[in-house]
Amino acid sequence: MRILVVNDDGIKAPGIERLAAEAKKWGEVTVVAPEKQCSGMSARITIEGRIGVYKSEFHVPGVEAYYITGNPVDCVKVATEYLKVKPDVIFSGINKGYNAGVEISYSGTVGAAMEGLMKGIPSMAFSVDWHENYGAVDAFLPEIIKELLETPISKGEIWNVNFPSCSKEECKGILRDRYPAPVPMYPDSFVCDEKFEDHDMIKSDAADIKEAEEGSDLGALLKGYISIGKLKNVVLNRLI
Repeated sequence: MRILVVNDDGIKAPGIERLAAEAKKWGEVTVVAPEKQCSGMSARITIEGRIGVYKSEFHVPGVEAYYITGNPVDCVKVATEYLKVKPDVIFSGINKGYNAGVEISYSGTVGAAMEGLMKGIPSMAFSVDWHENYGAVDAFLPEIIKELLETPISKGEIWNVNFPSCSKEECKGILRDRYPAPVPMYPDSFVCDEKFEDHDMIKSDAADIKEAEEGSDLGALLKGYISIGKLKNVVLNRLI
């Protein structure tokens, strides 16, 4: 099996190394990631200009890795069109911060997985909490990858997996068929310097959400469960 691993947090992010190491157990792995942090890029692509493509050191033996100066979606395009990687599946992540709730729309992690889908490649997005607690990831990632590789999914959908912020012992298990909660996780915050009439946006940590709808991704995560759901590409669903 040939696996392409991408992300939006950059080539040096710890999550992509974990994902690539697990992917290596399943076959031949190529990593293509942005040079720098590219969260919130969604489906952004480079229309004009130069994209640098560079061979990269990587801490997973046997994995060929590259970083590019483009966006997460560009990683998939560069890998498949320029580097001529022919993946059987794409793994995107492991993202720093949940890709759950309404913020899924902004996610570069999900955007890259959706680009794989546009190219007819089965794709999965993986995320962990903002503080990067990998307890549940290390315990459950192997069996989740196995399950999802063996489970049929529509050609118009990707898998979206979120791991809760807890240790292996605290994780209560896996909840499947979760849908995105209609809740904003990262509230906008602005300040105004009245002297110069400038407006600065202040980066916010995740909102202190205490509860979410039963059956939703956030509902599962808040209770200490791993959330697995499907995300649809509206355009592809209409064509299939």
